[in-house]
Amino acid sequence: MLSYVNRVAFELFGLSVYWYAIIIVSGVILAIFLSSREAQRVGMRRDDVSDFMLLGLPLAFIGARLYYILFDLQPYLQDPIQVFNIRSGGLAIYGGLIAGFLWLVYFCYRQVIPLWTFLDIAAPSVMIAQSIGRWGNFMNHEAYGGKTTLDFLQSIHIPNFIIENMYIDGAYRQPTFLYESLWTFIGFFVLIFLRKKTGLLKQGEVAISYVIWYSFGRMFIEGMRTDSLYLYGDIRVSQLLSLLLFIGAIIVFIWRRKKTTLKPYLRSYGPDEWLV
Repeated sequence: MLSYVNRVAFELFGLSVYWYAIIIVSGVILAIFLSSREAQRVGMRRDDVSDFMLLGLPLAFIGARLYYILFDLQPYLQDPIQVFNIRSGGLAIYGGLIAGFLWLVYFCYRQVIPLWTFLDIAAPSVMIAQSIGRWGNFMNHEAYGGKTTLDFLQSIHIPNFIIENMYIDGAYRQPTFLYESLWTFIGFFVLIFLRKKTGLLKQGEVAISYVIWYSFGRMFIEGMRTDSLYLYGDIRVSQLLSLLLFIGAIIVFIWRRKKTTLKPYLRSYGPDEWLV
């Protein structure tokens, strides 16, 4: 007998509190903690991260929601109040990243903080938060892939409770949420390893490596999902964006390497170097 997880964690004053929200918030808290520690180590203030997140977090959620709505507009035109219903999902990570990045550019300029340095300290933390956040999709029974077989799921040695919850709409499904969670989990440790190798990476290259790693994996995983947002015809929005980011990040990495003024990661920077 299949055992499905309950997406409601508990009731509070008659209001259902969803695992989705708990998991997302947990990932954000961990990201803030890790980024704050690294910020202090490279010469920034620990408060710089929390100051950024004070407005950056709600803006990221708004961006994630708007991105999702923009490419799936019809249901919200029919029932506009659903725009505010995010307890059951409906957030697109790329929208959150875009909104967060735009706010970060302004924040760093205003606070005279090196933009590339902030991106470098944040990148691994964002990666692990994404890995955790995908389990919110699992609890909501969303972000899954096409039909597969029980034999296949058992052959890749995933836990039985995941297999049971991948039986959706009368068929077993590819656990694409798990694929992306594992991809970003591994990516977190890859970025940490590269960051700790003294002299290996230049300023900004931890962040660029994040874009390369995440977009490469997302290109393939997005192609397996059944709930993708589409731009036109069979063109998936996130898959196309991943391809562009992957190619663009490699070009930027190579172009910046040709500059002789690049500084190594791990040192603090002066107020006149915020966008070096």
